[in-house]
Amino acid sequence: MKDIRVFKFGGASIKSAENIENVVSIIQKYNDQKLMIIVSALGKTTNHLEQVVKHIANKPEALKKLEIVKKNHLEIIKDLGLEENSSLITDLNDLLVEIDWALDETDAEYDYIYDQIVSIGELLSSKILAAKLETQNQDVNWVDARGVVITDDIYREGWVDWNRTTKNIETNVKPLFENANYVISQGFIASTMENNTTTLGREGSDYSAAIFSFGLDAIDMSIWKDVPGVLTADPRKFKNVTKLDSLSYREAIEMTYYGAKVIHPKTIKPLQNKNIPLHVKSFIDPDGEGTLISDEVTDNYPPIVTVETEQAIINISTKDFSFVAEHHLSTLFQQIAKHRIQVNMMQNSAISFSVCVNDIDDRIENFTKQIQASFKTKVERNLELINIRHYQKDLVQKLKEGKIVKLEERKGDMIQLVVKDIPKMERI
Repeated sequence: MKDIRVFKFGGASIKSAENIENVVSIIQKYNDQKLMIIVSALGKTTNHLEQVVKHIANKPEALKKLEIVKKNHLEIIKDLGLEENSSLITDLNDLLVEIDWALDETDAEYDYIYDQIVSIGELLSSKILAAKLETQNQDVNWVDARGVVITDDIYREGWVDWNRTTKNIETNVKPLFENANYVISQGFIASTMENNTTTLGREGSDYSAAIFSFGLDAIDMSIWKDVPGVLTADPRKFKNVTKLDSLSYREAIEMTYYGAKVIHPKTIKPLQNKNIPLHVKSFIDPDGEGTLISDEVTDNYPPIVTVETEQAIINISTKDFSFVAEHHLSTLFQQIAKHRIQVNMMQNSAISFSVCVNDIDDRIENFTKQIQASFKTKVERNLELINIRHYQKDLVQKLKEGKIVKLEERKGDMIQLVVKDIPKMERI
C-alpha cells in the first residue's frame, strides 16, 4: 500500500457548493496518492445545531431550528447537482431522524444530548463530499468516525482511548485503502464503548485528523484554512501580521495552548510522538507554501500575539481570613478538574487565589456553587487574555493602551495580560 496522507477541511472550506467544488479540485490534484480526508460540519451548521439543543424543552421550536439545517443542506445538494442521488437524500433524512429521536430524551443530561445532536453536522457534510467525489469517477470509501475513535463517557470533551482507537484504525480503516484512493471520515466526533456518541471539544476536527494520522502512520498531515498559514497574529485584529514559514512542534504547542485559533491545542502531541509533519495551507491559494510544523525547525521567531476573548477571573479567598494553604489548593484543583474549567493563568497571595479561565456555558457557576461552603468567590467577566510570545517592550506598551490590566505575568520570553477596556467617558 502507498503511504497515506491526511487532509482536514474545516467548515469554512465547505460552507457552500462553490467551496465544496473547490475542495474537490484540491483533492483531485492528489489523485495518485492515498488520502484520509477528515471534514468538519458545513459552515455555521454546528451553531444551528446548538440552537436545536438550546430549545430541547420546546420541541416545536427545536424542530423549527432543525428545519434550517435541513434546508441549508438540501440547497447545497441541489447546487452540487446531487438532488437525484436518492442514496444521499436517504442518508440525510436518516441522520436528521437521529436528531428527532434525541429530542425525545428529555430526561437525559444536557451534555449527553448535546453530543447526540451536534455530532450529526459532520456526518451530513462528509456524506455530501463523498457523494460529490464519486461523481468525478473517484473511488471513495466513507467511514463513521464513531466506530473508530473511542473515548471515555465525558460528553462534549471525551478523552481518547488510544489503544482501542489505534486498533480500530488498523483493522477498520487501513483496509479501506485497498480498493480506493480516498477514505472520508468526520472530525470532532467519537463514541464510548457503549456506542453513545461523544465529541472531542469545540473545533476538535484538527485533533481528529491527528488521531487518524497517528493510527495510520501518515507521511504528513495538512490542515486547509482560509489563511495562508500560521500568522504572527489574527489579521482581523492586528495590522502588519506576517506568515511563519515554519514552526517547531514545541512552539506550535505553546501557541495553541495560549490561544492561537489556527490549530486545536491537542493536535500537535500525536503528530510529534511519531514525527509526522503538519502543513497548514490555504484552500483559497492551494499552491501556496503554507506553514510547516515539524521537529526540524530552529526556534527563532518574531513576536507572536494571541488574544482570547470570553475570559473571566475567579477571585477565591477563605472565609475565615486564613492563609490559602496546600490543602485548600488541592480541593480547588479537584473541583476545577471536575467541572472541566481551563485555567489560563493563576496568581495567589497569602489569603486569596485568582484564576483566569475560559468562560464557557455554566461551568463557572457550577464550580463556585460547589466551593461556596468553604470559600468566598467573586467573578469578573467580559475580559480578554493577551498572550505575547517573544515579546518586545514597546509592543507590550502598545497593547496595553486603552486597557485596564487586571492580571499580568511574565514567564521567560512570554508575557500574559488579562485586560478589560477602559470605559469611554463623554462630556455631558
